[in-house]
Amino acid sequence: MSDLNILLAGFGGQGILFTGKVIAYSGMMDGQEISWLPSYGPEMRGGTANCSVCLSDNKIGSPLVVNPDVLVAMNLPSLEKFENDVVPGGLIIVDSSIISKKVERDDVNVVYIPAAKIAEDNGLKGAANMVILGRMFKETKFCSEDSLDKGLKKSIPPKKEALLENNLKAIKLGIES
Repeated sequence: MSDLNILLAGFGGQGILFTGKVIAYSGMMDGQEISWLPSYGPEMRGGTANCSVCLSDNKIGSPLVVNPDVLVAMNLPSLEKFENDVVPGGLIIVDSSIISKKVERDDVNVVYIPAAKIAEDNGLKGAANMVILGRMFKETKFCSEDSLDKGLKKSIPPKKEALLENNLKAIKLGIES
């Protein structure tokens, strides 16, 4: 892999920033150069949130992802705002249990995954972000599987260590979807 620029976007409270952190730590575990740049509105939950993550074998000039190779859209406003920014041949992953609109472009690869429904049906409410992360891993292989596990473990603070198993289960569901 040379460069992979990822933009994750949705509402605050969907785990957008956490997912970006897991991706960044996973890339770091593989020895890649990484950047993680969170951006969110003034609201704590329900406001907009997005996160730019760059993974590269080379030094990263700017942490801001303007034209992502991968867009993860977890709500309709995010899909509408960023769909046209994805590079031709790029990947858009859509949580189809929240977004019913279809991507209008035909020069990108699109994955529709009912991540929120998959998470809820498996007793993992609130883990749609990890289901999507699993699917993104399946599609891009942005790191090794071992590094993904290590990146997740590094991202979970000690006081929330009990959430590790559910997050691992949600990632596995995404990989299998």
